[in-house]
Amino acid sequence: MAMRSLRIGLIGAGHFGRFHALKLAGAKRAALVGIHDPDPTRAAAVAREARTTPLDLPILLAASDAVVIAAPAETHFALTTAALEAGRHVLVEKPIAASLAEADRLAELAAERGLVLQVGHLVRYSAEYAAVAARMQNPLYIEATRIAPFKPRGTDVSVILDLMIHDLDLVLALVESPIASIDAVGAPIASRHEDIANARVRFANGCVATITASRISLKTERKMRLFAKAGYMSVNFIDRKLTLIGRERGLPIPGTEGYRIEETSWREHDALEAEQSAFIAAILDGGKVVVDVAAGRRALAAALAVGESMAASRAIAEASGLLPPGSD
Repeated sequence: MAMRSLRIGLIGAGHFGRFHALKLAGAKRAALVGIHDPDPTRAAAVAREARTTPLDLPILLAASDAVVIAAPAETHFALTTAALEAGRHVLVEKPIAASLAEADRLAELAAERGLVLQVGHLVRYSAEYAAVAARMQNPLYIEATRIAPFKPRGTDVSVILDLMIHDLDLVLALVESPIASIDAVGAPIASRHEDIANARVRFANGCVATITASRISLKTERKMRLFAKAGYMSVNFIDRKLTLIGRERGLPIPGTEGYRIEETSWREHDALEAEQSAFIAAILDGGKVVVDVAAGRRALAAALAVGESMAASRAIAEASGLLPPGSD
């Protein structure tokens, strides 16, 4: 007999883990059975707020049908492996792992045991992604910017895996073509990992995406511009505004040969709730896993390729004297 509700455990009670906990506490088809975190004080505080119990990891796994892993990125592989080997479905935050070999091993484990393994690329469940994808197909050029002031949280990895991977995944979802080449530059400024990065990604079908990410900026900005045969789109993700110039939608533009402009916005949408609901539905109803292992691996591969290109660019800059030796 199929399960009607799900027992979910949460691993990780940090900044984003807390949001997961509070959302799971109100889930209609699941019960949050407990929280595990290496910091017992933090685990107890978040558990109290979410009306659940702090638990040791083995006890949490034994009490759960599924787990959400919102721990630091370097722990994703070990924790996901432990959960899958215990027979638990897993929603793991991005990135899926630290290497492609680790991602492949997790895919094997999930397939062997017939378990759902979903990767937490939150943007895929957002109203903003739905608005863009519904209006722009087959882009020729994409320009994405994601910048924010410095915060210590997230600096255990580079800005590529912290911020840029969101836009990498979004671009990969919009461009149905393999990556042909990547040229990237970046530098560590306030942490031991890169805090600013720019990547130019060329796809096999001719599309080019330029993606900029920074966590040391004076302001927060999230924008995207897309060009295609069908027209031009400008998106401001913070203001939730989208402008599309093309021939098929919107009001006529005086003085042009058939071009129209559409200015629209989207309602605030709880992407985290949608992500969790999709995870629960995949387990209970056999629903499609929107961001599955393959999607998580593709985003990770792109992020790692950006890192490799960045390292090569840095070596050239050091050799030419633009950067001091050992600047990373």
